[in-house]
Amino acid sequence: QVQLVESGGGLVQAGDSLRLSCDASGGTLRRMGWFRQASGKEREFVAAIRWNNGNTYYKDSVKGRFTISRDNAKNTVFLQMNSLKPEDTAVYYCAASPNVLINFVRASDYDYWGRGTQVIVSS
Repeated sequence: QVQLVESGGGLVQAGDSLRLSCDASGGTLRRMGWFRQASGKEREFVAAIRWNNGNTYYKDSVKGRFTISRDNAKNTVFLQMNSLKPEDTAVYYCAASPNVLINFVRASDYDYWGRGTQVIVSS
């Protein structure tokens, strides 16, 4: 049984940084991603990483500010978020798939999800 547990959210001011973590256990995962859902909006792709080679992909609006990375030994994926903006406010979810050939920006292609961690950026 795959489990994903996010941590690291919080309340920060615009321009601050946060690092989210996602601890994975219970299976072999080849693609992991971060999504977010703001109040009243649909869940959207933020970033993804291919576990075996570390290739990364980002939503345009977070490029240059967010960095997704992984720690193979700990089965943990991170999302370093710098220069945070109020529009980054959302619940952030970790997602994973055992398949590498997925549409990594499409939430429905992921098999496993964490419960989410709240990020609030005040102006």
